[in-house]
Amino acid sequence: MTLLDKLNHDMKEALKQKDKETLSVIRMVKASLQNEAIKLGSDLTEEQEITVLSRELKQRNDSLHEFENAGRKDLAEKLENELKVLEKYMPKQLSDEELEDVIVQTINEVGAETKKDMGKVMSAVMPKVKGKADGSKVNQLVMKHLS
Repeated sequence: MTLLDKLNHDMKEALKQKDKETLSVIRMVKASLQNEAIKLGSDLTEEQEITVLSRELKQRNDSLHEFENAGRKDLAEKLENELKVLEKYMPKQLSDEELEDVIVQTINEVGAETKKDMGKVMSAVMPKVKGKADGSKVNQLVMKHLS
């Protein structure tokens, strides 16, 4: 079942259940996916779909932090619910141990030794963990291993 099929199925379920929040999030995601497909002029690959979903998650996470800092609990709760809906469509996230294994393996592959090699390591790691790990978490672990 493709992502679009899953979204359509879940949208029908949300309509039946009269779940307006879930329905709203699914419609936003579908619109983002369709806009990206139009921009590229072709159907999206699975990797491109994950990129769009990751972008949507990141936007909501950033907004969530801003709302929490501003003391807007009402808006923060709404975004937390949206994040829960979005996370259902993301690939399974790597555990800390799995992520560390990928990072150590990549550091050995590129021959990195110091923090000066951070860019090489990050550019090699991120395609491997795309959609499966948060970039800031990857950054922290790479820094830990290069210091």
